[in-house]
Amino acid sequence: MVYGINLLLAAVAFYLLQTSLVRQQGPNGRLARALGRDWKGKLSPVIYLFGIALAVAWPLLALAAFAVVAVIWLVPDRRVERAVAQAESQP
Repeated sequence: MVYGINLLLAAVAFYLLQTSLVRQQGPNGRLARALGRDWKGKLSPVIYLFGIALAVAWPLLALAAFAVVAVIWLVPDRRVERAVAQAESQP
């Protein structure tokens, strides 16, 4: 359970940093366009909360939920790379 809380707090910190950077650049900035809907960033804390709740009764299922988030983030996400490439190609 403590591990899940730690993961959740890291996800919240990342979200706050990301939000701060997007606000600084504006809603039409490069980062905002690159992130799009950011389904990974929004889904991860939900799965962490689910895992924390599972940890009370089924610790192994909680670890599986945390592992699912890790696998989600291991899959390459080309959004930022694509946005940087587009910005470099523009005059």
